[in-house]
Amino acid sequence: MPVFLTGSSAEFRLYVLPINVMLKDNADDIREKIEHHEAGHETHPILERIRREAEGITSTYAGPAATQPRRVTFEELAGMVDEVFIALHGRPGEDGALQQQLEQFGLPYNGSGVASSQVTINKFDTNRRLREAGLRVAEHRMATRLEWAADPENFFRGLETQFPYPFIAKPADDGCSSAVKKIKTRAELEAFTRLIFRDQEELMPAEATTLSLGFKEEFPRKEAFLVETLIDRDGAAHFLEVTGGLLTHWGPNGELEIEVFEASEALATGEVLSLEEKFLAGEGQNITPARYAPEAAERQRISEEVKRELRRVAEILHIQGYARIDAFVRVRANGAVEVLIIEVNSLPGMTPATCIFHQTALAGYTPYQFIDQILEFGKQRTAQQTAAG
Repeated sequence: MPVFLTGSSAEFRLYVLPINVMLKDNADDIREKIEHHEAGHETHPILERIRREAEGITSTYAGPAATQPRRVTFEELAGMVDEVFIALHGRPGEDGALQQQLEQFGLPYNGSGVASSQVTINKFDTNRRLREAGLRVAEHRMATRLEWAADPENFFRGLETQFPYPFIAKPADDGCSSAVKKIKTRAELEAFTRLIFRDQEELMPAEATTLSLGFKEEFPRKEAFLVETLIDRDGAAHFLEVTGGLLTHWGPNGELEIEVFEASEALATGEVLSLEEKFLAGEGQNITPARYAPEAAERQRISEEVKRELRRVAEILHIQGYARIDAFVRVRANGAVEVLIIEVNSLPGMTPATCIFHQTALAGYTPYQFIDQILEFGKQRTAQQTAAG
């Protein structure tokens, strides 16, 4: 049953949707359709005529499907489904708030629990925890709208002093690759700042041009953004960007076991890997398994070290269910391996182009088996929580 969630973490709104609405291009289109319906606008007469003429077929083969969006409560949802698969990325579905609501009504769900989700949605907090645990991350700091509004020149100079150009600027709590930009000049820094701190929904044309934003490119409004040093080769013999998936299981004694898959090598055509390259079929270039070395034995040695670091990330952040972790890997001339964590996605995108399916295939899972394992883990977790209290 397709259910659409809209609103903020403070006020969720759930809707049961007909298939024709679910097949819209994106969440904004779906929200527009819902708002159009709630505003009392009539259905287009042509659609009404098609429904009437097709009723003989749809009543027999399609069942009592909804023809308009219908709002439901979480309590009603609990009476309609046995489990929820959260197919959301970023807020408000990946930050623990939705998970908290589902747990109140005893509904199993995919992915990590509330506490872990609250950490991994925030890239700054994630980096801080990983660094404190001894893992490698980029130098980073938050840049706030209050600082900028108080003294723009001092704001820009402070960032330039701490982070020599080029550096990375991005939202700290949004979905992956959204508004992630390599900042090379003061002009680009000013444009990024004005865009992310803008008051209106629309992008400013001059700033969008300065940052070479694509048509309809995602660029959220925020009260703060994350600044990081640009991770580069740093003299390594080999340097590559990877994304590695993992899946968790319950062991025979109820302990959590983490299965880390062979990571994929991600090839960016631009300065940073785009959202389209990660998830849109035909856009991305991902090589699975990653090409750490030409010799098979050496490639596997490096791969095991990378997987060991990704497993540590999952343990430190208490990740459950499944996840995808993005990282850079440096292989030194003496064979030393350095893994620098970029970000953690506690609800990875699951489009047909997503390379996590390639990784699970190498581990012997069909797409159905992989998703079934995710759902089974969620049900078992809820059963354990119920039994414990």
